[in-house]
Amino acid sequence: MHFLSRTQEISAFCALALVLVVLELVRRRRLSEEFSLLWVVASLAMAALGFSTPLLQAVTRGLGIRYESSTAFAFGVAFGIVMMLHMAVQLSRLGRENHTLTRELALLRHELEAQGGTHAPLGRPEAGASGTGGRA
Repeated sequence: MHFLSRTQEISAFCALALVLVVLELVRRRRLSEEFSLLWVVASLAMAALGFSTPLLQAVTRGLGIRYESSTAFAFGVAFGIVMMLHMAVQLSRLGRENHTLTRELALLRHELEAQGGTHAPLGRPEAGASGTGGRA
């Protein structure tokens, strides 16, 4: 196996290590399958470019880039931008869901109070119920 530089060799092995880390995170349920697919595909693409010098050179020439290391860097930057955009979309969706749930909770509390019921604030026991004056 012929590497153009030590950097290519290191990036190829790091990409393989990243695939293993991602798979372990999925196995431990610390990373969802939705995100793991993006990470595995990107890592395998970087490993393929790292281990296949002719492929790296062909992609570099095809993109009109001068140095092979710049191609690897450009792929990394592109992946970072795609992941940030994906996370921003997810964050926006979660913000909307949070806002909707907050409104629904407020309406339910209002209906409960209108019916004459009492309730403890969420996450806190009734005062005196635990003998600590509402503090845990």
